[in-house]
Amino acid sequence: MELSKHNLFRAQWSILYYLFNEGSATLVGLSNYLGVEKPTVTRTINKLEEMGYLEPVPTKDKREKRMQLTEIGKRIYLEVRVTIDEFEQEILKGITEEELQEGIRLMSEIRKNLMQQGE
Repeated sequence: MELSKHNLFRAQWSILYYLFNEGSATLVGLSNYLGVEKPTVTRTINKLEEMGYLEPVPTKDKREKRMQLTEIGKRIYLEVRVTIDEFEQEILKGITEEELQEGIRLMSEIRKNLMQQGE
């Protein structure tokens, strides 16, 4: 898919997606969003920064690292997003909006149940 064309993995794409929609985020915020530990996010952020897709946002608190997309990161996001949108349209063909929402609700319940099993 389009991710591999840009040397992106799913976790990296998730961060690009989040930052595109939220503007900027701290590493703690990103780790909460992804449901992973901060060191995992830090490695992923460092890689995306090396690729030129992310840059730090200056903050008053030097202990807090906040990141945002660079112009290149925004362009890459939009390129990949087009392909993902086309793919989603293809695989959701024939499914009504109500069916889609019910599927999302069911998957959310399954995820919640799985999370409770892990506690």
